[in-house]
Amino acid sequence: MFGRNGAGKTTFLRIVAGLSRPSSGSVRILTPEPQPPPAARGLMGYLSHNTALYLDLTALENLHFYAELHGLRARQADLEMEIGRVGLAGREREPVRNYSRGMQQRLAIARAFLHDPEILLLDEPFTGLDQAGTEFLKTYLVGARERGKTCVMAIHDVPLGYELADRLVVVERGVVALDAARSSLTPDEFQSRYRGLAKGS
Repeated sequence: MFGRNGAGKTTFLRIVAGLSRPSSGSVRILTPEPQPPPAARGLMGYLSHNTALYLDLTALENLHFYAELHGLRARQADLEMEIGRVGLAGREREPVRNYSRGMQQRLAIARAFLHDPEILLLDEPFTGLDQAGTEFLKTYLVGARERGKTCVMAIHDVPLGYELADRLVVVERGVVALDAARSSLTPDEFQSRYRGLAKGS
């Protein structure tokens, strides 16, 4: 999902996640029985551009707290493995406030994916990541897609978003201005359409 600042991308993701109420309309998550977002929250992993970590807790304590919220019986070794997967091995017992922005983003990624959600809601997930972190997240998202997960991502980086997407959605002023399969547009065609929509708004 693409769009300029203030276009409505974050608001849409928060509504789908059940964190905000729509001013009109409704959202239903198509599980075996359609459910409103609050009822389907356990199926979703939400990564905000604000990491929302507890800064005075360690990485392990953050993940342990989140695991308990989802009713997961995660062993410490499992949590340490997840922390290692995002490149933070050796820093798991350090308060998160000592982490750089990129390190905090890595931990937020580990937290969002900890319960292996069916639906990933990602708001600018590459913010603050270095090249290694970017490659890790790209690989994870490709793997998630291959495992049948659904990912809705808001992103400013048009080439990167195009690379990862199956479906290209552009939002302008809270309205869907473009909705197309990636296969229907080349990168140059999409860039041109996107620039034209931004200029015309």
